[in-house]
Amino acid sequence: MSKLPETHRFIDLSDYGRPIAIVIAKNLKSTSVTPVHVTLWFIVAGLLAVLCMIYGYYWYACALLKTKSILDAADGELARVKNIPSYTGRYLDSIADLLLNLLIFLALWRISDSYLINALLAFGAVQLQGTLYNYYYVILRNRFNGDKTSRVAESQVPIAMPGETQKTVTILYHIYNILYIIFDKTIYWLDPMASNGKIFPNWFMTMLSTMGLGFQLLLIGVMLALGWKEYIVTFFLAYSILIFVFILIRRVFF
Repeated sequence: MSKLPETHRFIDLSDYGRPIAIVIAKNLKSTSVTPVHVTLWFIVAGLLAVLCMIYGYYWYACALLKTKSILDAADGELARVKNIPSYTGRYLDSIADLLLNLLIFLALWRISDSYLINALLAFGAVQLQGTLYNYYYVILRNRFNGDKTSRVAESQVPIAMPGETQKTVTILYHIYNILYIIFDKTIYWLDPMASNGKIFPNWFMTMLSTMGLGFQLLLIGVMLALGWKEYIVTFFLAYSILIFVFILIRRVFF
């Protein structure tokens, strides 16, 4: 189920797992499995990928990172198929993504010659890249009322939806804010007027999707499998230059 009307759907290079995720969601629609259960599955896949990285099983790590991306898409897809959107799932998903990314870059530091500070900077760079993509994507979705749980600015605790408790939403909201506030505020500071501009064209969003988490994990997995573990941290540090390129394009043309 697309988050956008047909005329504004773009080729999302970070969402390559969506076709399989849709199949998973359809098969789980009539079961007792919830989107949160699927989120827990992708957390397990991510943790197993980190362990495979540490112990040198790089092809398995690559496969598990792809599995994690597929399940990451499947939890949201299942929420839409069952028509049970929730802030619990939205925040838990994002919190898990950030913590797994941190573990991945700590694992890269351990298995390569990278300095710890460079690995942490690369982690921050990846988070900023993903935040820029999500920022523009949420703006686009909100233009068409295609999303009930994602917001451009997380400025206050949302009211819990049916099926979830306000206490859980409040706790997860505050954890989310602690973890993401520096990245969200940085990207917003760099382009505060993005939501007032023109609708982003499909080609622009396709290019920007190379900064989405799914594509980032794909790159990490492939580079591991090819034996390029020494270059991953440096690559993502250098790739961050494109953050400013995309923002410049947005501000000049849209």
